Amino acid sequence: MQRAPILVVHRETGETFEETVLGEKWVRWAYQNASARPVEKILFRSALISRLMGAWFDSRFSRRKIDAVINELSIDMSEATAPAAAYDCFNDFFVRHLKPEARPFSTDPSDIVSPADGRVLVFPELAEDVFVPVKGYPMSVRSMLPDIAQRFIGGALAIVRLCPADYHRYHFPAAGRITASQDIPGALHSVNPIALGAGPDVFGENKRTWTLIETENCGSYCFVEVGAFGVGSIVNTRTSGDVQKMDEKGYFKFGGSTVVVVFEPGKVQFSKDLVENSAKGRETLVKVGQPFATVL
Repeated sequence: MQRAPILVVHRETGETFEETVLGEKWVRWAYQNASARPVEKILFRSALISRLMGAWFDSRFSRRKIDAVINELSIDMSEATAPAAAYDCFNDFFVRHLKPEARPFSTDPSDIVSPADGRVLVFPELAEDVFVPVKGYPMSVRSMLPDIAQRFIGGALAIVRLCPADYHRYHFPAAGRITASQDIPGALHSVNPIALGAGPDVFGENKRTWTLIETENCGSYCFVEVGAFGVGSIVNTRTSGDVQKMDEKGYFKFGGSTVVVVFEPGKVQFSKDLVENSAKGRETLVKVGQPFATVL
């Protein structure tokens, strides 16, 4: 099968670049090779391998991987609060904190900001409950949010796909009050477009957690963390009460992972560049705190 590159628009430069995928040949083999189907079931439909990987990344033996990943993925460590040598294991490095000035944001209540560093795809108005990720198959809000989907039918949705190179803590995009949450067990498919193009219902099958946040000016929005292969856990550090824009909500341990934010109909308008790039089937690389949407 011919290799199709993953192309992403860099928001700050406007340039399109090809994404570097850790372990790309193995991901393509697992999802695009029919002979790998039994392996795919073992790797992605069971949490065992991801748990074993998580245990290793939590161990001191994983420290040696830190410098290699920084170099391979060109990670800017000047943004971090501690140097690479300060971390006791790879997962400590992976969930590193950033200096506050590394991620500025607007305090205007009408501005909604990106909840995470990652590659963004937006759907300004859902056709009923359906959205289609890059190179993927139709996905359903009803499958992703089986108990609360009705209020978001015809609404707006954004996918923020995190890669190993990204800062892996995520933040609230708008102030509000947490009113409900639920953990949903599931598979751990890769969230990479290579996997999405192979057909698994990542957003309806994968392990995930949703949280409802009620706001004063844009209704209630749903913040969904989607686990993926290699993610030892979804750790939510803020689970109740009032929250402010850019308060930390939680973090993912090692692995590709995804945040989905869903808004009720007629409440927000996504940023023009995100809408234009998404209409062309291109994700946009953004940083947490950057403009994401405005309140209607």
